[in-house]
Amino acid sequence: MNPACFSAGSLSKSDCCVTYEASDEPLSIEVKSSVERLFGMSIRSTAAAMAASLGVTRGKLSIDDDGALAPVLAARIEAALRLAGFSELQTGRKGHLRSVGHPHNRKDRARYARLYLPGNQPHLMINADLFGADVLVFDLEDAVPSDRKLEARILVRIMLDCHSLFQRSERAVRINPLEGPWGAEDLAEVVQGKPDAILLPKCETAEQVQALDAELSRLEKAHGLELGSISIMPLIETAAGVLAAADIARASKRNSALCFGAEDYLTDIQAFREQSASADVASVFADGTILARQMVVLAARAAGIDPLDSVVVDIEDQEALRRSCLAARRIGMAGKAAIHPAQIGVIRECFQPSPEELEWAREILRAAEEAEAEGRGTATRNNAMIDAPVIARARRMLDTACFHKD
Repeated sequence: MNPACFSAGSLSKSDCCVTYEASDEPLSIEVKSSVERLFGMSIRSTAAAMAASLGVTRGKLSIDDDGALAPVLAARIEAALRLAGFSELQTGRKGHLRSVGHPHNRKDRARYARLYLPGNQPHLMINADLFGADVLVFDLEDAVPSDRKLEARILVRIMLDCHSLFQRSERAVRINPLEGPWGAEDLAEVVQGKPDAILLPKCETAEQVQALDAELSRLEKAHGLELGSISIMPLIETAAGVLAAADIARASKRNSALCFGAEDYLTDIQAFREQSASADVASVFADGTILARQMVVLAARAAGIDPLDSVVVDIEDQEALRRSCLAARRIGMAGKAAIHPAQIGVIRECFQPSPEELEWAREILRAAEEAEAEGRGTATRNNAMIDAPVIARARRMLDTACFHKD
């Protein structure tokens, strides 16, 4: 390719390939699209507006479109022009941000299923809010090749800004480690889209969480956002992270959950993996993760936040997913990660309270209310005393179920 050419995106479903070719000629815009008769003028208008906002007056923009929506088109044009060396948008973005105080990052909301979405694949993002995940994780780390990091973070920022696309799910972004070559740029870019949470990968120390907290505060102030409006979800994926889990969980008031990554953890401890068909917790987690999972649960619960379990990588084996979910819930996990929408239904079925559990919770609260009304110091159900922890568990079960229903 001509060294003066810079491209972003790809000619694939719901995407487009945008190429900028530098020259001394006045800016020209060439569009090739299957829907050019209907939307060609709109595509050219978007391209002209993006070029103007970046101060681009010369060269050639070529757009090969395969049904990209307007935000995807804008993201790809901006990425190609920024790869060419043009500065960031000259016009402010504050007016386009989601209003502060968004309820999605409440610490006590249900996070049964979190779905990872590759940060450079717009066709997976467009309808993601319909899949039923409690958390959508736009992944800028493992899912994005190193030469695609810039265009991915631009796409994620713009997609986060599309209010109509994401009404139900909490919106989180997994950035690259802050100590590495991409993490700081990821954060600076996506904060402008006002995500609900940031997933911090390979977290091994409380200081890493505190550094992220401080940088979020700086960026929130710079962009006119409410201080503390973006939460943090540290991701424990190494032996060092497991050993420091308690300190990590308490490192910031922003922490809303503590996540566990089994695949990276097993690689880190050099464990041999052999899956078992047994429903027993120790057998399901016979791959060497049971102690790590329990330590993550203890650390998170002690800090008052939710522990969230790792993925099951075989998306075809629904029974293995069900066994893993039930085993995780039995040791105190509050939810699980998914890498395919087909996994969400099983995860939510296993983690959310069943009708029988909800009825149990209602009976507990009714018995407690009756005892209080009658002036009795203790309540009973089926001849068993109901103590304060049982009442608290019943109330939390009903509260989270009602919040998620809304």
